[in-house]
Amino acid sequence: MKQALKWMLSVLALFALVSMAQAAEEKVVYHLGDVEHAAHGLYNIRNHLRASPNAKIVAVANGDGVLAFMDGYKDKHGNPTDMIVQELAAKGVQFRICNNSLVGMKLDKSKLMPEATIVQAGVVEIARLQSQEGYVYIKP
Repeated sequence: MKQALKWMLSVLALFALVSMAQAAEEKVVYHLGDVEHAAHGLYNIRNHLRASPNAKIVAVANGDGVLAFMDGYKDKHGNPTDMIVQELAAKGVQFRICNNSLVGMKLDKSKLMPEATIVQAGVVEIARLQSQEGYVYIKP
């Protein structure tokens, strides 16, 4: 009887571990550090969500990557980025924009897309997401 109870508890513990592993959340931070890669990164994020629709994604823009989140911005092919930003935001993607870059480039913060949130420093936000929240880093 004791042996059977130990075996049953072991099996239950194994099922609990498997359930926890399956419930683990895929968390990814995309680093969009320059405007050309920022626009391309938005399409990477779209593809990422197609393959893994439950992924939790944060895009952090710094440097001239912040330009891709300014109202009226168009990529090198003439495509406006606001449509894809809206689409991705509707799927839960968060967009965090580096204040240091905005200030350094003398950009008007009121011209940021409404889906964007300003953080003090983009690289600090990326480091925080990785070290404190367990995000995986991708730089397109």
